[in-house]
Amino acid sequence: MDAQFDLVIRGGTIIDGSGGDSTEGDVAIAAGRIAAIGNVSGTGVEEIEAKDCIVTPGFVDIHTHYDGQVTWENRLAPSSNHGTTTVIMGNCGVGFAPCRPDQHDLVIRLMEGVEDIPGVVMAEGVPWNWITFPDYLDALSQRHTDVDFAAQLPHSPLRVFVMGQRGADLEPPTDDDLREMRRLTAEAVEAGALGVSTSRNLAHRFRTGQLAPSVNTEEAEVLALAAGLREAGTGVFQMVPNTDMSSEAQLDLLRKVAETAGRPVSFSFLQSHLQPDGWRTMLDGLAEANSQGLDIKGQVLPRPVGGLMGLELSFHPFSLNPSFRPLADLPLGEKVRAMRDPQTRAHLISETPESPQPFFVFFVSDYESIFVLGDPPNYHPSAQESIAAQARSKGRAPLEVIYDALLERDGHQILYRPMGNALGECFESCGRNMLKTDLTVIGLGDGGAHYSMICDAAYPTYILTYWTRDAAPDKALSLPLAIRKLTHDPAAFVGLDDRGLIRLGAKADLNVIDYDKLALAAPHPTYDLPAGGRRLRQESRGYRATILSGQVTYRDGEPTGALPGRLVRRGVH
Repeated sequence: MDAQFDLVIRGGTIIDGSGGDSTEGDVAIAAGRIAAIGNVSGTGVEEIEAKDCIVTPGFVDIHTHYDGQVTWENRLAPSSNHGTTTVIMGNCGVGFAPCRPDQHDLVIRLMEGVEDIPGVVMAEGVPWNWITFPDYLDALSQRHTDVDFAAQLPHSPLRVFVMGQRGADLEPPTDDDLREMRRLTAEAVEAGALGVSTSRNLAHRFRTGQLAPSVNTEEAEVLALAAGLREAGTGVFQMVPNTDMSSEAQLDLLRKVAETAGRPVSFSFLQSHLQPDGWRTMLDGLAEANSQGLDIKGQVLPRPVGGLMGLELSFHPFSLNPSFRPLADLPLGEKVRAMRDPQTRAHLISETPESPQPFFVFFVSDYESIFVLGDPPNYHPSAQESIAAQARSKGRAPLEVIYDALLERDGHQILYRPMGNALGECFESCGRNMLKTDLTVIGLGDGGAHYSMICDAAYPTYILTYWTRDAAPDKALSLPLAIRKLTHDPAAFVGLDDRGLIRLGAKADLNVIDYDKLALAAPHPTYDLPAGGRRLRQESRGYRATILSGQVTYRDGEPTGALPGRLVRRGVH
């Protein structure tokens, strides 16, 4: 008898993304859609035995930076090998479109400074076969990948596209400039962009220290983008706020954006040690705004932001010191030999970091917050486990012990420098207060960016291993809630209502996971970007299969070669 379905997943524990109780049963797929759920009697061309596994919708990551990577390769890792089947890029107000030919170098330098993507990688990898944002979407529509991908219009290149050098030089816009930004925002969304994004974060700079074009713009310019969404009648607004401002001031601007756009607004939301109670003010403000009909949510990362350091990576506590400059581009073995020289060691330990980018200095200078990451990685160590704390317990200077740690494993050692949602009560309250509320949506994985500094796109595996399985019961998330937060909630927030749930007729994006065996490995550098560029990869164990549009894209953690992933345009499913 001929098979009735293309694929049948047999006998799994179905967690459907709604947050409701799990059920035991089968899921059948035909023509890329879910065709039957429960006790499926018909056969499939292919069948997957899911006994002792959970079956979930594919994960949706609304905060990535694959804008460049998607133009030069077909695998959007490290998202696609952690169960993610849809990614949204164009966040933080940065990206590669719109862009005139004479602006390519500026955009490359901006992405190098803000997102830690080597300039040579972009110069060789990005094809630049577009000018306008609709052109960019048309170019992306020709790409085939292992996940679906959607784009947002980024503010910084838009500003430079409209204003030219005046935009890069942070000059104020004219009324005509604002009208054109509003028009182009509406045009981008009408062409299929999911929305528009901006950044007000003072850490977002060129490597020269100059602020990204969007950061210091006047409120009227931000609201012009919001007005473009209102004109289009659809779309979402994503913002990285200026966290140097009070929580009240941040909320005031978010409310104005939501009121002007009439559309959902999200923002990067982290617990900061600089404002220990600021998150409470933000949650209270979000509750009030949503009760008044404004759809504003905080984007949260379910663990501390995982800043990584090492001699193979972009930064470490000595990377910005004057004596390290002659060593920076040496092969790793030569670098390690040079650093083992007593005189070099003495010079490096005695110096202080220097950079026109103040965030870089901040990142490498907090010696109290540096840990050995380990394998499996420990993303939530106690303060007593820091290298500095251990050094003091042994009567040694922290910088000397950090120096020694960098040379371990012949220079391959990776150090962990958590940022935001960091340690102790702050980290634990992230789970209790920021993950369990409907005022937040999970994101901030930053896949496709920070290639040698952060590898947070593996957060779905972290959520499932730590927050649902290994955390203490009073801190843990229920598995149905965690799956809902990874699937339905982000998909619904950005308007992708054809995915994120296991239901009849839904897009057949699914994971089959051996939950008890699920594990996360430590990140490690590879040199497989264009021009031999370096990036961090992170593997996992326990994903029996990942399925996109009914095709198995990963089996037991290995890519199958299937590339059903396509550009998702707003309004076109």
